[in-house]
Amino acid sequence: MVLKVFFPSCCSSADSGILIGRWISEQNSAVILAVVHFPFIPVQVKQYLGEVQRMTKVSVSVLGSWSNSKQEKEESLSEFLEDLGTIFCHEPWIQISKEGDSKFWSCSTLQKHSKNPQEEEIILVYYDQRKVMLSHLHPPLDTAGQRAEDASKLSAIFDTVARSRVLFMTDRYDEGPIKLTHWQSDGVEASIIVELMKQASVPACMLLTFLLSLLSGICRSRVLKFWPLSFLWSKLSTCEQLGHRLQHLQVISSNKKAQNQNQLMRKANIFVSLLIDVALGILLMSWLYRKNRIGHLADTLIPVADHVAEELQDLLQWLMGAPAGLKMNRALDQVLGRFFLYHIHLWISYIHLLSPFIEMILWYVGLSACLGLTVALCILSDIIALLTFHIYCFYVYGARLYCLKIYGLSSLWRLFRGKKWNVLRQRVDSCSYDLDQLFIGTLLFTILLFLLPTTALYYLVFTLLRLLVVIVQGLIHLLVDLIDSLPLYSLILRLCRSYRLAAGVKFRVLEQQDGKPLRLLMQINPLSYGGVVQTYRLPTYSCYPRDSWASLCKKLFLGELIYPWKHKGEKQN
Repeated sequence: MVLKVFFPSCCSSADSGILIGRWISEQNSAVILAVVHFPFIPVQVKQYLGEVQRMTKVSVSVLGSWSNSKQEKEESLSEFLEDLGTIFCHEPWIQISKEGDSKFWSCSTLQKHSKNPQEEEIILVYYDQRKVMLSHLHPPLDTAGQRAEDASKLSAIFDTVARSRVLFMTDRYDEGPIKLTHWQSDGVEASIIVELMKQASVPACMLLTFLLSLLSGICRSRVLKFWPLSFLWSKLSTCEQLGHRLQHLQVISSNKKAQNQNQLMRKANIFVSLLIDVALGILLMSWLYRKNRIGHLADTLIPVADHVAEELQDLLQWLMGAPAGLKMNRALDQVLGRFFLYHIHLWISYIHLLSPFIEMILWYVGLSACLGLTVALCILSDIIALLTFHIYCFYVYGARLYCLKIYGLSSLWRLFRGKKWNVLRQRVDSCSYDLDQLFIGTLLFTILLFLLPTTALYYLVFTLLRLLVVIVQGLIHLLVDLIDSLPLYSLILRLCRSYRLAAGVKFRVLEQQDGKPLRLLMQINPLSYGGVVQTYRLPTYSCYPRDSWASLCKKLFLGELIYPWKHKGEKQN
C-alpha cells in the first residue's frame, strides 16, 4: 500500500520537532501543515490543536516527528521521537529525518498497535504552502459543509491548507509556549498601506454608495422616461457608457463581501479598469488643453464638413447624369438628385449656423474626458453620428424607396402566379384574379421594374457611405469595449503571480533511489492568457451591429435599416 506524505517545502530547514497536520484515511495520505519545535509540553500542544480544530473544523492532530540532522545528533533523540508516538497515539506514526547534506531524506512509519504491520511504500510530495494557500483550487470556504463526499480528489489537500488559516497566523515572534514553523513563521504577510486603505475605504464606500444611489434614483426618475429624453438616452452611446460605468461604480462601492473568487476578481478587474480609464482620460484632457489644440480642432472641423458636403454634391451630380454609362430614368433621377441636393444645402446652412459655438462646445466636451477615455470616445462617436446625419437621412430615404419597390415587385410577382400572401395564416395561398386586376398588376409591375435600377443605384451608393460611417463608429466602440471588458487586474496577476490563477497541478520527480522514498514536487499550473480573458472577461453592451455576414447581406438586399446602436434590452456578454 502506498502512503503519500505532503510536506511543505518551507519546513525543510526547521528545527527538530513534531509534525502536525491532517490525516486523510480515504486517500491514505498525510498533509503536514507545520512543525512544532522542542521544547514543548504535550498537554499544551493538545490544547492548542483542540482550539485550532474547533475554529477551523479541520481534524488537526500530531502525525509524527521531524528530525533535522544538521544539529548534533544525540543518542536519546531518536528514542524520544519514537516515544512521542505513544503519547499522541496516532497510527501510523510518521518519522521524517533529514540526513545532513544528502539530497535524500529518510521517511518511515511505526505501527505499534497493529498486530500485522505491513511495510508501506512512501511517496514524499513537496508543496509550496503559500502558493497552495493562495491558488484557490480548493472549494469555497463558505460552502465547506456542502463539499463533495469524494475525498479521493486532490482538492481535499488544498481544502485542508486553506481552512487552516488560523494556524498560520502565529509567527516565531509571538510570545507563547508553542513555536511553529510554517510559511508565515517569519512574519505574517501583510501591508500597512493595505490595512490603512481597508480602514479608510469603509467611510469612502458609504459616501460613494449614497451618491450613486442618489444619482441612480435621478436616472430612474419619470422625467427621463418621457420623449425625447428617453429616445436620446437609448440612442446616444455616451448615455449608454455613463450608465454602464454607473453600474460598475455600484459594484465596487458595495459593502457586501465577495462570496467567491470570481466575484472578488470581477470587483478587482472593474476597479483597475476604472482607474486606467480615468487615467487615460486625464492624459487626453491635458493634451487637448495644451497649445490651444481645442481652437485648432474647431477651426479644422468646419472646413472638413464643407469638404464632405462638396464631395457629396459632386457625387449627386454624377448620379444625375449617366453614372458608369448606365441609362437611368431621367425623371426619377432628377427628382431624387434635387431632393438630396436640397438636403445638403440645409445641412451646410446648419453647420455654418453652429460655427460660432463650435469651439465653446468642444471646450466643454473636452472636460468630459476626466470621466474616462471611454466616455470621450463615445462622445466622439456621437459627434460623428451628428456630423454625418445627412448621410444617414440619405440612406434612410434610399432604403425606404428600395424596400418599397422590392416588396411591391414580390407581391405583384405572386399575382402573376395566381398566389397571394395570407396575413392571418402567414403563408402563401392560391387566389384567382379577374382580368382588370391582372391588367393593373402588369402595369404596376412594369413601372416598378423599370424604376428599380435608378432607385437601386441611389440605395447602393448611400448604403456604402452609411457602412463607412458605421465601420468608423464600430472601430471606436471596439476600443471602448476592449477597455471596458478586458480583465486587466487578472492579466497583471497572471504576469506577476501566476499561481493565483491556477488551472491545475503537475508533479515533477526530484530524486529516486532504491530503499528511499520517492520525492515529488507539486507545482501549480497557471491559466493561459487566453483562458484568463475568457474566464474573467467583464460583460459589456453592444453599440454597433453584431450581425453575421449572411444576416447583414440579407438586410442589405431587402433594404432593411442598419442601426449603429444596440436595440433596447440587448446585452453583449
